[in-house]
Amino acid sequence: MSEDALATLVEHASDPAVITGFVQIAIAVVLAAAVLVLTYLRDLGFGRELITTSSRGLVQIVATGAVIGLLLAAHIAWASVVLAFMIAAAAWISHERGADLPGSFRASLLAIGVGSAIVIASMAVAGAIERTMRDLIVIGSMVIAMAMKTNSLALERFTDELSSNRAEIEAVLSVGVPPERVVSEHVSTSVYASLIPILDRLKSLGVVSIPGLMAGMIIAGANPIYAAQYQFVIMLMLFSAAAVTSMVSTLLVSRYVFTEAKQLDNDVLESIDA
Repeated sequence: MSEDALATLVEHASDPAVITGFVQIAIAVVLAAAVLVLTYLRDLGFGRELITTSSRGLVQIVATGAVIGLLLAAHIAWASVVLAFMIAAAAWISHERGADLPGSFRASLLAIGVGSAIVIASMAVAGAIERTMRDLIVIGSMVIAMAMKTNSLALERFTDELSSNRAEIEAVLSVGVPPERVVSEHVSTSVYASLIPILDRLKSLGVVSIPGLMAGMIIAGANPIYAAQYQFVIMLMLFSAAAVTSMVSTLLVSRYVFTEAKQLDNDVLESIDA
């Protein structure tokens, strides 16, 4: 990194707002500690997990802030490197939901990469995402995260569909129906199920909640109407990335669960049921 990048990092780290942030974290920790006491008294059993995940989350998010501070002063070409890393990490994390399906990581990597790249590139051309390190990384990460969540849900649902409908699928295959036609219904079911969370978020916009990006823009003094419009654009971006990702992912893995004889692969099914 250049000296300018390091100087920017030092400037951010020495900002009085950072001290304020740690004070706010301390207050939040007190609230979390109160919850921890309740979990202990009620014997709910997730106290240790709360401590470890919170500690890990704090280290990760502060480290991320420091890295972003460095990247903001870097050449914009680094944005593609960072986004590619995020896509690979997202694929690795989400493919575990369909780890019993052959080729799940390959399918996840391609699906998340295609879904995210199409949306980020299209919106950058349209001007909804400014071509700066700040916007490309921050908004790009939101798109990739949504693609990852949707991919996880799609793989998990498709795995359940195979397990629950094995007899029906094998019966239809036995009369000579092509595998792609037999599995198409289950692919569609998996895609729709994976999109329910983002569809519900679209339905509830401005009714149940004011999304974080819009709220942040309003607090920062932006025009509330434009903030609402921009939030809607972002939501459609997230939906598009999610839809493309789930469709590509499930279509790819659906091809890997059949043998060359056009029958369900017993090894795959045994792995799922294990």
